[in-house]
Amino acid sequence: MRVVRKWSPTGQRPCTTDIPILISKTHAEAQGPTHFPTPPPQHPLLLFQIQKGDREVMPLLQFLALLAMSHLSLLLLFSVFSATHALTLPSDVSALQSFKASIKPSSVSPWSCLASWNFSTDPCSVPRRTHFTCGISCSADSTRVISITLDPAGYAGALSSAIAKLTQLTVLDLSDNSLSGYVPSALSSLSNLQILTLRSNSFSGPLPQAITAIKSLESLDISHNFLSGSLPKTMVSLSSLRRLDLSFNRITGTLPKLPSSLSELALRSNSLSGYLLKSSFDGLTRLEVVELSANAFTGPIQSWFFLLPSLQQVNLANNSFTGLAILKPTASDLVAVDLGFNQIKGYVPTNFSAFPLLSSLSLRYNQLRGPIPMDYSKKETLKRLFLDGNFLNGKAPVGFFSGWSGVSGSLGDNCLQSCPTSSQLCLPSQKPNSICKQAYGGKPRS
Repeated sequence: MRVVRKWSPTGQRPCTTDIPILISKTHAEAQGPTHFPTPPPQHPLLLFQIQKGDREVMPLLQFLALLAMSHLSLLLLFSVFSATHALTLPSDVSALQSFKASIKPSSVSPWSCLASWNFSTDPCSVPRRTHFTCGISCSADSTRVISITLDPAGYAGALSSAIAKLTQLTVLDLSDNSLSGYVPSALSSLSNLQILTLRSNSFSGPLPQAITAIKSLESLDISHNFLSGSLPKTMVSLSSLRRLDLSFNRITGTLPKLPSSLSELALRSNSLSGYLLKSSFDGLTRLEVVELSANAFTGPIQSWFFLLPSLQQVNLANNSFTGLAILKPTASDLVAVDLGFNQIKGYVPTNFSAFPLLSSLSLRYNQLRGPIPMDYSKKETLKRLFLDGNFLNGKAPVGFFSGWSGVSGSLGDNCLQSCPTSSQLCLPSQKPNSICKQAYGGKPRS
């Protein structure tokens, strides 16, 4: 490509205005070599210039000008279209409108997320400067609502069944509000839902069996509500569920078979009863946390339970368990066990000392008797030990009171001898001798 410039015979620049144009290399070579005086500097954005009066190139100039204008017009049109055209699927918009309509207006504070949900603006349009400033997230193409995460603003009202129209929803988090009524069965239509969090509201009634049809669900948290009734027998159908928290409700009945994908089980402070059956925990090789305290479970805790391969933390306190069987593990990640405030009889299991990572053990306020296993005082990983409130007798292992022992907790309120009152471990004081004699059939504590 060459640049061709035309100058007057006198070498002076013509008065006509220069206009940029592309001239082919062939045409430039046909003109032959030409010598011109040094022209004035070009505009930095122009590649080359020709005289406006050159009639040979005027049609090309007009074409280029029209082409540039058409491109600019398309860009402007696209910008206006993107800013004003409704992108969100109409059914999603309708679902959001129904969702907001089910919330009591008096509970929607001016500063809250829901107050910014003004449907004169498309919910998924960006940027969100004044409307839909928080509470929802949309897909990359701005056509579908994929997440609703409300702020804890004290919203009251019900959860509309119309939420089921948001079929691309992956997260529904309405925690720490004052929503009430039943959890709608229509949630089962949310086939892409992964996280359902309704924690700390006032939902009541049973957990809908229909929810167990959501195969994609990974986390279900409806703790701190007023749910009642028993758990659905189809809980095992939640094949992707890793975290289940229904603590602090009024759930009754027994534990059904649980999904094998579960890693965290929390059902604290309900009214669950019956035995812990192996059939409920079959295949739970990933289960790490079990929180079943403050229920009404009974019977013995069998040896298979503490051999679940991934178990790390167990809280079965404040139930009515009566027995405990512990086998030595071949390998275990168990770190913390709380079996306090039950009705467990028998001796303190020596085999707890065989769990290599165990650092916290509570067997307080049961009906255990006999001596404290010597191996407990030799276990270096053990940092917290609560055996108070039983009928343990004999001498407290001296290893607990050596300078290197870092164990805290309590051995008090037992029938122990030689438990130094100067040690915090021996508080509160031991039971009166008369009570200990009665516990051991009238025989003095030994």
